[in-house]
Amino acid sequence: MCCMNVKRKVIELVNKYQTNDPFEIAEHLGIIVLHENLGNILGYYSKTYRFKVIHINENSPRNLQLFTCSHELGHAILHPNTNTSFLKSNTYFSADKIEYEANKFAIELLFNECINPITIKEAIEEYGVPEQLLRKKFYI
Repeated sequence: MCCMNVKRKVIELVNKYQTNDPFEIAEHLGIIVLHENLGNILGYYSKTYRFKVIHINENSPRNLQLFTCSHELGHAILHPNTNTSFLKSNTYFSADKIEYEANKFAIELLFNECINPITIKEAIEEYGVPEQLLRKKFYI
């Protein structure tokens, strides 16, 4: 899915559910979100039979859980039949196309101009998003 289609999909979801909270959107879509002790793993997405599940590390700070849930929600929506590898701490970068798209989805969702206008500094400090990822959204 190209970047414009990712952005369009995020806009559709935000407009439909009137929120950019990934936990709320997952609930509306019937996606199970489990908070588990995952060690140094931030989270991952899996699909078993017809059940879509987002696994979130319960030991991560809330802001990081939001980013992780947004990223994994991106997988659930953009790549619903692909079980993803673990998103590990400080390993946001991947040459893999689906990881790039999930990161794009997360950034577009969390920093949606209509719901949550945010500065680059806030994104880095409050959500822990690496500056390199923000370059794709804010062109810095």
